[in-house]
Amino acid sequence: MAIGDSGTATAGDVLGRRTAVQFADPTKSAFLWLSGFYVVYCARPEDWIPGLKLFPLAKITAILAIWGLLNSLGRTKRTFKDVPKEGRLLLLIMGLLYLSGFLSPVWRGGAVSHSMDFSKMYIAWILTFLLITSFERLRRIIFIQAASVVVVCAVSIIKGHNTPRLEGVLGGIYSNPNDLAFAIVLSMPFALAFLLTAKNKFIKIVWLFGLLLMATALFMTASRAGFLDLIVMGTVCLYHFGIRGKRMYLIVATAVLGVLLAATVGGKLYDRFTALSGDSSTDQSAYGSYEDRKYLMLRALEGIEEYPILGIGSHNFVSYSRIWHQVHMTYLQICVEGGIPVLILYLMFFGRGFRNLRILRKTKNLDEHTVLFVGALHSSLVGFVVGALFAPEAYQFFPYFAVAFTATLYQTVKEREAEGQGDVPPPPQKPRHFLEVYADNGRTVAVTPGR
Repeated sequence: MAIGDSGTATAGDVLGRRTAVQFADPTKSAFLWLSGFYVVYCARPEDWIPGLKLFPLAKITAILAIWGLLNSLGRTKRTFKDVPKEGRLLLLIMGLLYLSGFLSPVWRGGAVSHSMDFSKMYIAWILTFLLITSFERLRRIIFIQAASVVVVCAVSIIKGHNTPRLEGVLGGIYSNPNDLAFAIVLSMPFALAFLLTAKNKFIKIVWLFGLLLMATALFMTASRAGFLDLIVMGTVCLYHFGIRGKRMYLIVATAVLGVLLAATVGGKLYDRFTALSGDSSTDQSAYGSYEDRKYLMLRALEGIEEYPILGIGSHNFVSYSRIWHQVHMTYLQICVEGGIPVLILYLMFFGRGFRNLRILRKTKNLDEHTVLFVGALHSSLVGFVVGALFAPEAYQFFPYFAVAFTATLYQTVKEREAEGQGDVPPPPQKPRHFLEVYADNGRTVAVTPGR
């Protein structure tokens, strides 16, 4: 019975029939500001829109998202008690990084400052899990990440087409060409998923053009690690979307596109791979980079041996290295800066992401779109695990976002199954009205309490 209708009905009757008037979602405002935080982090508009650098957009959106969540406590579908094990593992990692910073043998102030900056990741992670309570919201957030990277690629190509390897065209996570390539690889599976799920032909063309921009920008970075990561991620992606999804045309299209890009914008990347042999006729800076990486890995192992428990502090390896470079391997980076315990927690954290996806892949009766995004998340995480072998990405947010997406999708499916079995949770305690949030469509509705 809807509010305002004549007659009476018990709350149980109304919940049983699931008929109610749509009510304002108490988390709508918080989710809006969380979306804003994702836009700011993923698109970095302050780097290419004049005037925005004057405002701390990331801090503003994060604070407003937290404020919105606090205002809706008691009316939300999920609470802090529902935060999964991976959330607690991430909190432990944060705590140990702070401790490592306070006791750093290299630079305490810098390590603590970087740990505080990285703490935004935990806030975003928790907000993502608590506020994304439906598949529609998850699609919206993933859309923001994928679309933002497409925009970043377009801006980078336009502004930096004459800049070697697109280095420094944008700031933050996109300033280094290897980091830019890494972000592109992790986001490409999502763009492909949106292409395949789009019903409108124009939208399909837009996403196809976006994928072309992403691939072009990746080749223009001439990142060897990014290219190898692309090969591995692309293979997993084609397995999910092409072979399992019975879209064999994707394999042919990918091969043709790869050949065209290699022939048109792949010259610099080819030179950098050739330089690994030390051939003087090719890029000598690439060969020097290869030798530097060997030294940095050995130096990181020395640091782990010397400071095995708490490491040397977040972002302190640059000073410790003696040549002012970061070790180009994420697992060594997190271990030398945070200690062996942090590395163990780090591996356990990402292991939980793969666990969530393994359970989801075995779940029956998932709709086609959910299956596609499970495959996209798996491809992205595999891309991270492989790419982490060649790049210092311990503090980039994208891999942590991917684990948050797996956690919230797994929780949403569990809640949907519980409702399907009739295990509808009791309405939260809230004066003036009862609330019910449906996991299957993300609506928050109010019903008249029985008298």
